[in-house]
Amino acid sequence: MIHNIAVFCASADGADPAYRAAAVELGRALAGRKIGVVYGGAKVGLMRAVAEGALAEGGRVVGVIPTVLVELEVAHDGLTELHVTDTMHTRKALIGERSDAFIALPGGFGTFEELFEVLAWKTLKLHSKPVLLLNTNGFYDQLLAFLDYCVEQGVLSRQKREIVLVADTVDEALRMLGV
Repeated sequence: MIHNIAVFCASADGADPAYRAAAVELGRALAGRKIGVVYGGAKVGLMRAVAEGALAEGGRVVGVIPTVLVELEVAHDGLTELHVTDTMHTRKALIGERSDAFIALPGGFGTFEELFEVLAWKTLKLHSKPVLLLNTNGFYDQLLAFLDYCVEQGVLSRQKREIVLVADTVDEALRMLGV
């Protein structure tokens, strides 16, 4: 059963306004279903949009942020819970522990790193939680094509490639996760 979902996403809004709209919609939809949001704890970009969407609907939002980002004054101070960690590694471990599923919205290196780490953990059977890409306006199309290329090249098995769930809309994502 899914009680909390980790959301990985950019600390910027991105070029397409649909990214921010999807982030707000996801936060609101999770709160409406009484599912907590666990995320990186920042008050900027798509991260803020997800948190604010959930909070606007009375949802639970747990932020997990390393001290270095608190010192840069990007920590969101209006969350249900804010955990400050000593390192990024500790941050990711706590997000993983507190979450029953993972959704990646558009993002950059940090989002990709978090996404691929939970995918690697899943292939190693360190967890069995669903991992989903919210492919807003085709943001992840090229990444998905690259994963297919990895399968063609024999460095990624088809079975492992298929653990990546993909949805184009928030409603589709939540249906795929059974919430």
